Amino acid sequence: MDRTELLTSLHLDKFIALDFETTGLNIDSDRIIEVAAILFINGLPSKRYNTLVNPGIPIPKLIEQITGITNDMVVDSPKEKDIVDDLFKFIGSYPLVAHNTPFDLSFLNYELRLIDQKAIDKKNVIDTLEIARSKYPGSQNSLDALCKRFNIDNSNREKHSALVDCRLLREVYINLL
Repeated sequence: MDRTELLTSLHLDKFIALDFETTGLNIDSDRIIEVAAILFINGLPSKRYNTLVNPGIPIPKLIEQITGITNDMVVDSPKEKDIVDDLFKFIGSYPLVAHNTPFDLSFLNYELRLIDQKAIDKKNVIDTLEIARSKYPGSQNSLDALCKRFNIDNSNREKHSALVDCRLLREVYINLL
């Protein structure tokens, strides 16, 4: 069975890979600095949504080093509240694929609460970390470790980028299937 047949048989011939970069890991004090979403049809990229986000708080030096995203880069970027509508129009009703969905959904649902919108239904979200943990218990299942396991070239990931991670996420997801 080829990739297209597999995705079609699972009703996943269309899905969106989603990733965020943030100022840190705490939903109560940290904010989004980059969001990326790529619509894949039959496993191939069709459309993308990608923007830097002005978090309204300083980006810590460590995060600048990890992501390459600086305070100067986001100063004229839209605020989180200004991207929510466009992001959700892009997402529509497509299934979402993310790595460690509790993290991404916590930031996304926080934004939805700020504008009095309903939280994302977890039934429409696929977590590649959860799949990897069930297939490879006790193994390192980070995105980088899974790329290594599946011989996926992640050499362009020297800086964490939401857009690069979405592309890698697609490869990891298809390999996990």
